[in-house]
Amino acid sequence: MNAESLKHMFGLNHYVIGLNARDLSHQESLIEPKPGGNCANWVLGHIVSTRGAVLSLLSEKPIWDTDTAERYKRGSKPVTPGTAKPLPEIFEALDRSQERIVAGLSRLKAEDLQKPSGQETLGTQLATLQFHEAYHAGQLGVLRRVAGKEGAIK
Repeated sequence: MNAESLKHMFGLNHYVIGLNARDLSHQESLIEPKPGGNCANWVLGHIVSTRGAVLSLLSEKPIWDTDTAERYKRGSKPVTPGTAKPLPEIFEALDRSQERIVAGLSRLKAEDLQKPSGQETLGTQLATLQFHEAYHAGQLGVLRRVAGKEGAIK
């Protein structure tokens, strides 16, 4: 794993997230799958929230403050029309986070990815977070179908 590969993979995620969800309306983003699961608004917010950890690992400032990020963390209550961030604001935050991820990864040297970070290396942590994000990017493809739209990736 190297910084260029991570840049490429986070770029693919950003692209797929856009294909799967940019044409959803805010109202469509709040449709919950039945019998359970999170709506697209929550999944998108969760991606931005989790990117806060990626940005911190890259010595970049997270996009959202702690309170905003908490609303979309794992285990949080489902969003409602009254608690959900407007979809355009989430996409704006996603796009800014992408810029910061690219900037942070561009500064990394190969040896930086081998440095210990918790019980793993920085590279392993970033790869795990990238995989986590790709998982949710795929969920957005299903959630767009739940909202009544055709699949975006053919």
